[in-house]
Amino acid sequence: MKCMKQTLFDTSKITVHCDGGSRGNPGPAAVGVVIEYGGMKKKYCETIGYTTNNVAEYKAVIFALKKVKQLVGKAKTKAAEINFYMDSELVVKQLNAEYKIEEPNLQPLFMEVWNLKFDFGTLRFNYVPREKNREADALANKAMDAEDRPRNI
Repeated sequence: MKCMKQTLFDTSKITVHCDGGSRGNPGPAAVGVVIEYGGMKKKYCETIGYTTNNVAEYKAVIFALKKVKQLVGKAKTKAAEINFYMDSELVVKQLNAEYKIEEPNLQPLFMEVWNLKFDFGTLRFNYVPREKNREADALANKAMDAEDRPRNI
């Protein structure tokens, strides 16, 4: 009789680097997200239409929260410590309740993040300089570059 060794990924600590950007502000926009947990690294990028940099930054957080829950499951997200790293000081300070949200178009996005937070254990939003968020930034730019390419119709 053979015993099967089951590998369990440690999902108690999750690191998320995320970035949102737009060309033109407002302009064509995209998000880039890198999620690390249990020795695994998942990368995502997606276009999000025509919007501002700040909206794109919030959309990156929302995308990442939903993706983390999908990857590790609702039960494990409740017990996890999740550290977000972003290069948008404004969004980080708003999510940490250090700044008010004065732009009306950001208020519903803040509320969406707030409501998603209930499915998670510890969430920390940390500001990092752009140089320390290069991978997520590159992913967002990759999505915008792909959107900019001419298409044959």
